[in-house]
Parts: sequence; structure tokens; C-alpha cells
Amino acid sequence: MRKLKFILSGGGTGGHIYPAIAIANELKSRFPEAEFLFVGSKDKMEMQKVPQAGYKIEGLWIAGLQRKLTLQNAMFPLKLVSSLWKSRQIIKNFKPDVVIGTGGFASGPLLQIANSMDIPTVIQEQNSYPGITNKLLSKKANAICVAYENLERFFPSAKIVFTGNPVRQDLLDIENKRQEGISYFKLDSNKKILLVLGGSLGARRVNQLIEKELDFLLSTGIQIYWQCGKLYFEEYKHFNEKENVQVVAFIDRMDLIYAAADFVISRAGASSVSELCLVGKPTIFIPSPNVAEDHQTKNAKAIVDKNGALLIKESELDEKFETVFNQLIHDENLQKSLSENMKKLAKPNATKDIVEQIIKLIK
Repeated sequence: MRKLKFILSGGGTGGHIYPAIAIANELKSRFPEAEFLFVGSKDKMEMQKVPQAGYKIEGLWIAGLQRKLTLQNAMFPLKLVSSLWKSRQIIKNFKPDVVIGTGGFASGPLLQIANSMDIPTVIQEQNSYPGITNKLLSKKANAICVAYENLERFFPSAKIVFTGNPVRQDLLDIENKRQEGISYFKLDSNKKILLVLGGSLGARRVNQLIEKELDFLLSTGIQIYWQCGKLYFEEYKHFNEKENVQVVAFIDRMDLIYAAADFVISRAGASSVSELCLVGKPTIFIPSPNVAEDHQTKNAKAIVDKNGALLIKESELDEKFETVFNQLIHDENLQKSLSENMKKLAKPNATKDIVEQIIKLIK
């Protein structure tokens, strides 16, 4: 059998990178001899994260359009032409069987060129409201793997496959890891644990909220494991001196912290939402309003509308947070129903199902 070759492109944020790595890992387990190449944006985090996961990556000189007039925007046409040209070179040299895009700026030019060269392409759309790049690419893509229902208004319905988002495989079985999690993170097994997730870089407004509400939160008798993000760690690390508070920049064992946690406060990026559905912990979503097309609010609402989580808008935190949090931690029936409803929305086989779609396209 000839050696199969796959190009994967996704980046800018962990939400685009980790799904691409999960898909590559699943393909590799099916085709151990296959060759893989990632394509990302030159100065973005994928240039570190992908090699750490053991894959080669090439960078394109590309960035998105800013919302206001900037030098960046003036450079955009030049960057686009450069990226299209380099994408053509990469594809000609590597000769992939299938090209897979998980979103982010680099996947635009790459999949555009693959489509023009008649190489099969698969789009993996993580959000409940697709970005502009994937909407444009969908016309020529062979398959579009989505994580939310009702995306026919954005994509050709014949190509849509409802797979869910790829998630870390170690989250599939956390039921019996609670004690391990508590001892790994040096938590107190007699107190309920609130996990605060601010994303890999951090979420300023979530951090400000926890700082402001810290005494209120501790007065409810819980302990807090607070991932503030690497941009904010210096600012918040002094709270480690407080009893029942741990502040970290990032978390290396998400499976164990999810297993230990009783409640979660989180942003609503697509990957976080998919992971939380899988682990089913009672969650308050605080969507970021600063994300393109307000993706996060739409992602969170898809869960909240099915009674799987609670949602507080940033603009309403000051008036609503204490009431909502009090209600959550004191109402065990609410906790139970949120948890059960959230788990119903999980798609634990997403990565395998996406790979099945990719395999169908190998000529």
C-alpha cells in the first residue's frame, strides 16, 4: 500500500490547533506509515504547539483583517497573494491525499489552493456560527464536519456531517479519577471545588470578576482552582497566599482537574464547550464579547437553550453573578439536571467520525 499524505491547517488559538492535532493523532493510529504536514500562520501559537505534539509545520505570512483601518489591513492583499503562492508550492511539493482545515487564517489560502488543484478537502467547523473563511471555503469542500445543528443556512446541506468537535481522548473516562485529581492538585477532599477557566492566554474580565468576588466565593465554603492564563499570572499569583485558593497560568492535566471539580466557570470557546459537555460538570458560561461574530455567546446559548448550563453576559456580571452562583451551589437538583442535560449533548466519538469522513475521500 502506498504511503498516505495529509496536510492539516488550523491556528491562531488553541480552539483551532488542538482539534487539528486530535485529528492527526487519530489518522496516525489508523495509518502509522502516513506522512503529516501542518500549515499555520507564521507568528501564531501553532508554530510552537504543533512541533511539541510531534508534527512538522510550515508557516504562511497571513493574518486576519482588523476591524479598523490599520497598516495590517493595508498589508492584507500582499499577505494573501504571498500565502496563496506559498500554499501552491507546499501542496505541489508534498502531494497530499486530503487537506483538512480546522479554521484560522492559514486554512483559507491553503484550502482554496487545494480546491483549485482538485485535491479533496474537509472543513471542521467548531462553532455554532461559522467564520467568514469557512463560509467561503464550504462551496468547494468535499465534506463539512460540524459540532452544532442547524448550520444549513451557512453551508451546502448535502456536505454537512454532524460529528461534534474533537476533544482530548483522556477526558472520555474521568469518572474514577476524582481522588487522583484531588491529590495531584493538592486539593482538600472535604470542600467543594470551583474550577475557573480563562483560556490559554487568559480572560481579563473573568479574572477581574474572581478577584472582586473572591471573599464572597470563599464565604460559601468552597475552594478555588483558578487558571488565569499566562498573560495575567504575574498580576494574580499573589492570591496563592490565600487559604483555599490556587492560581495557575495553565493546567497540564485537564482530565484530572475536570475529574476533581464540582463546578466550573468558563469562557465559551468551542473546544471548552465540547469538553465540558463530555465531563458534564455544572457550569456558568461567561462568553467573551470580543470574538468575531460573537461566536462564544452563540456556542453557550446552544447548551443553555437545552438546559445544560447557565450563562451570564459580561455586561450583567456585577448585578447577577452572586445570585446565580448562590443558586447553583445550593440547589442540588439544579446541579444534577444541568449535568445530565449537558452530557446528552456530548459527542464522544467526534474525532473517529471526522476521520471516517476523511478516509472516504482518499482516492
